[in-house]
Amino acid sequence: MSGNLAYQEERREELIGGNVVMMSPASAGHTYTANNIYRIFGNYLKGKNCIPFGDGLLVRLTDEDKFVPDFMVVCDRSKIKRTYIDGAPDLVVEVLSPGTAKNDKGYKKSVYESSGVPEYWLVNPADKSIEVYLLENGKYTLDNVYTLYPAEELEEMTDEERAAIVTEFKCHLYNDLIIRLDDIFGDLF
Repeated sequence: MSGNLAYQEERREELIGGNVVMMSPASAGHTYTANNIYRIFGNYLKGKNCIPFGDGLLVRLTDEDKFVPDFMVVCDRSKIKRTYIDGAPDLVVEVLSPGTAKNDKGYKKSVYESSGVPEYWLVNPADKSIEVYLLENGKYTLDNVYTLYPAEELEEMTDEERAAIVTEFKCHLYNDLIIRLDDIFGDLF
């Protein structure tokens, strides 16, 4: 264990299936991506009922499952407690990293689904993609996968392939909120 107190303070934990799991420190790309998502929603939701929360706040879904999503939106303000969110948020975003991807895509996705989170995003800074899942009849269905392709890949595509690429989409919670992949990943290093 590091004797560096700053490193020790940034270590956080989640309760996953009743087991305490230490969260890895976020990388620069992970933090940059999560911050961009927060900025988009923070600007949009200013003055509205729903509240955006960036990384760091615990959400309690079951007695054995207390997660710290990278981003979430909560519209039912009665769920907002002083140090945690009590119950399912309206949108949860997990930014994938090598150490968390298995849980984010598997167990945590299953708990978000069974807890009734209506919209769940898996955001991958490595390949600049977003998987959007929507809750339908109690089960998640993959709505779409959006990818910001690098210029060299775009050059290799046909005109039809390039024309089929979707670079922006609407958040299902808000019909007038356009999410642009370039706003999330554009300057990602």
